[in-house]
Order: sequence, then structure tokens, then C-alpha cells
Amino acid sequence: MKTNRYPQGKEEKGSKRWIQDIVNRCPSSLDSNIRKSGFLPEGTSISWKSPLVCDDYAEYRDEGFLEILDLSAHKEDLRKFWPKRGPQWDALGIQQELRRYYLVEAKANIPELVSSCQAEAPNSIHLIEKSLVQALGIAPNLPWQQGFYQYANRLAHLYFLREIAKVDAVLVLVYFKNDHTHLPTSVEAWHGALTLQKKLMCISSRTILKSVCEVFVDTDEIK
Repeated sequence: MKTNRYPQGKEEKGSKRWIQDIVNRCPSSLDSNIRKSGFLPEGTSISWKSPLVCDDYAEYRDEGFLEILDLSAHKEDLRKFWPKRGPQWDALGIQQELRRYYLVEAKANIPELVSSCQAEAPNSIHLIEKSLVQALGIAPNLPWQQGFYQYANRLAHLYFLREIAKVDAVLVLVYFKNDHTHLPTSVEAWHGALTLQKKLMCISSRTILKSVCEVFVDTDEIK
């Protein structure tokens, strides 16, 4: 039985709807956008592991995301790096020939960029802070806890896979444009918001960003 599995059911709007649709109905479109950004070689494709319609569109976190990516050998390292209830990934995939792992976070409008840390236990907060400093050099006064927590913890888990687990991993940040189900957002608006996010987090020059793939997907591409 899969652990840390969170069935979602079919979503009707926003980023969850679009990531479910693109993974299940036209994964080649998502692959193509990642390929154009230089993170997927020509002639190859990604085997998407979640969110799949046959798995009730389930999303995975903690040990569960390692299991579904066949990386269970690194469970103990993850426990030491991050407390329970870490990132719940919008999509997960593997490029089998390269053994490259894709972690996906999807957004459909700018307000979704803002998030806060829900951890309350002092030990959990201390471990998160310690790992963010290790992964990103984040200082305590930066707005990770009440501003851009999701962005910070996704980058930290990319660091975990690449530098601790020593596997080839890519963080794919999918920004949907023209979401007619909720708040349509243009590419220009996305670029402005993301530039400000990086500036406020003081991570624009971090080496880890070289393994981050930002793609802007028009919802009209998803048929």
C-alpha cells in the first residue's frame, strides 16, 4: 500500500485542474515545454507517475514521493532533512533512460505564489530553518515563513535530491496562463511577479536555480 498518498479526485478549476488535464490528456505538451527549456533531450519523454486518473489523481509527499519515484533508499535521509508534512507535489515523473527525476509545482494565478509555514512544533521549525540555510542560504529575516514558503521548500527538496540523495533532479515550475476557470494571468504578469519573488528571497544567484525549469503553459494548449 502506498504511503503518504493523497487522492484528489477531478478538479474543475485552477492549477490542480490544469495539471491533472495536461498530465493525463496531453503529457506530450508538458514534455514539449520542458524540452524547450533545455531540461529534456530530443527524442525522449517523461513517464509521469502522478497525478494519474487511474490513481484517483493522487498527490504524494514525504516518503510517498520517494516511493513513487523508486527512491525509497533515501527515506531516512529525508527524515533527517525535513519534518513530516513536507511538500505535496502537484506532479512527479521520471525520464527512465537518463534516470532524471521531475518534481512539479503548478500555479495558475499570482496569489497562489504566496504561502505560509504551518509547522508549529519548535523542533520542526528548527529543522526547516536549518535545512533552508543548508540548501539556500536563507537568512531568518527573509520572508520564507509567511511569504514564499512553498517556493523555499520546493527548492530545498530539489537540493535534497541533487546534493544529499545524489540523483539527477529537476524542479519544474509550471505557470499556467489565461486560466479562464478562475483568474487569467498573462506571461508578462507572471514574469513581473516571479522577478519580485526571487528578489525578495535573495536567491536570484543561487546555483540551485540552474536545475529549476520554469515553463509557461497556455491553457488553450490543453485539449
